[in-house]
Amino acid sequence: MKKLGSALVMIAAILGAVGEVWVKPMKTILRSGLLALAILALSVPASAGPYVDGLAMYEDGMAAHQRGDYATAQKFWQPLAEQGDAGAQYNLGFMYANGQGVPQDYAEAVVWYRLAAEQDYATAQTDLGLMYNNGEGVPQDYAEAVKWYRKAAEQGDVDAQILLGYAYSDGQGIPQDYTVAANWYRRAAEQGHATAQNNLGTMYGKGQGVKQDYAQAATWFRKAAEQGHAEAQANLGFQYAYGQGVAQDYGAAMKWYRKAAEQGHAKAQYDLGLMYDNGEGVAQDYDAAMKWYRMAAVQGDAFAQSNLGIMYAGGNGVPQDYVEAYMWLSLATAQGDAVAQQNRDIAASQMTPDQIAEAQRMAREWKAMHQR
Repeated sequence: MKKLGSALVMIAAILGAVGEVWVKPMKTILRSGLLALAILALSVPASAGPYVDGLAMYEDGMAAHQRGDYATAQKFWQPLAEQGDAGAQYNLGFMYANGQGVPQDYAEAVVWYRLAAEQDYATAQTDLGLMYNNGEGVPQDYAEAVKWYRKAAEQGDVDAQILLGYAYSDGQGIPQDYTVAANWYRRAAEQGHATAQNNLGTMYGKGQGVKQDYAQAATWFRKAAEQGHAEAQANLGFQYAYGQGVAQDYGAAMKWYRKAAEQGHAKAQYDLGLMYDNGEGVAQDYDAAMKWYRMAAVQGDAFAQSNLGIMYAGGNGVPQDYVEAYMWLSLATAQGDAVAQQNRDIAASQMTPDQIAEAQRMAREWKAMHQR
């Protein structure tokens, strides 16, 4: 069976130059996972036994929690929380939210978070906001989430500052305002938070809320990348690859793409594969290109799926296999990749009806297995 003609090669070349310039700011809505470290001055409950002060009870509760003895931690913290200690109240809320030593109960978590939050305990305010954001234990209410984020953010809570930045960036619970979003990201970024640094760099790259400035974008991406932030590493790699805000340097691009790719970042895996495919910053190596395309493709990256299909169609780095090519190109097409659809149709012209049916079956099975 003959190889595909020049039409596929031309389309592949066009695809190789296509890609998102800026990765969308990472938005992860997670509880902080930080137990409270402070305690109010309280009298000791009668049930405290030999304890002469609440701090000792609190610290023993912390030690029990750290070794995974959640029941004992609750025993120490419950009486303190009932007396009004904000740190202990927050910790009980965290335990109920995560099912640590107690059945998971979001509503009960909200009760304790609220008690601590109303005492201006910043971490509790942040996590109470997350409960409203996620609709856990309370009806989902983005405006109420923003209210609590703001209270914590104004106290300097870095997680709340990032979450408030997301809210303004997305217009969720508050009118969209990129300028205010950038301001909150900056406050968190200046505290050294890698995600905020990456998000601020993205806003400089896109010119959202700030004047577009690729050099500033690179500055913030680098700060986050050096902390091991995969998204920022991928973004910094892109800047070096295309000379945005820094001198074009394929070697540096490879370095940062590889760091992100080795953390499992699909876009960086695709970009690293592309550099091996094109011989940019490294000797052309189809085997290496296939390796990185495949890793990204399995994660669902449409560009990687498309290029993986092209590699199979052309027999680059693998034996030529139109069935495998059709399968990967079909998966990319299903994600709206018009170039992949053109290449799939070219591949189909070289295949028998049985081969096409087999490739379609493989694509269906792949989607059923990977897109649950």
